[in-house]
This record gives sequence, C-alpha cells and structure tokens, in this order.
Amino acid sequence: MTNNKILGLIGLAARARKIAFGADSVEMELKKKKVYLIIVATDSSERTKSKYQKLSEEHNVPIIITETIETLSKAIGKNNKAIIGIEDMNISKEIKKINNGGDIIG
Repeated sequence: MTNNKILGLIGLAARARKIAFGADSVEMELKKKKVYLIIVATDSSERTKSKYQKLSEEHNVPIIITETIETLSKAIGKNNKAIIGIEDMNISKEIKKINNGGDIIG
C-alpha cells in the first residue's frame, strides 16, 4: 500500500538535503549519530533487512519497512535505493506518526 504522505515527507527531506541513501551512506551516517529514522524497502533482500534491523537496535534508531525500492527511489529522485536514512528529527517524527496510524497536523 502506497502512503503518499510518507513519500511526500521523504521527498521533502530529500529536497532539504536531510537524507542519507544507499547502504554505505546510511550506515556511515548512523555511526555519526545523524540519522533519526531508517526506512527500508519491502522488496529489499532479507539479509539487508536483518542487517539494518540489528543496526537500528545497536544505535537505538527506529526502523520502518515500507514501500518498494522503485517507489522509495522515485520519492528521492534517485534510482535503485532500498535504504534511506532521515536526518531531520521533525520529519522523522511525522513519518513515524503516520506509519503508526496517526495523521499530520495542519
């Protein structure tokens, strides 16, 4: 199920240059404590999902597994990106709220 509000917020973060995308980049920014939310595509490999599940627990950063690689990539204007790290605290809070069934205020 495509959630356009989440994709819109991911796009907003991308335009604000508040994202890391791709496995190496997200992992590097996680270690620098710059990532507030990890988003992994549903059609990424099980190995990738489990790796980022472990990283999210180690660094105490929430993780959301949603959308397809194609949909996430289109939202940030890139190709073939299965992993996105949101580096803006407010945008990550809104994405978590929407993902948990809440709605955007305003």
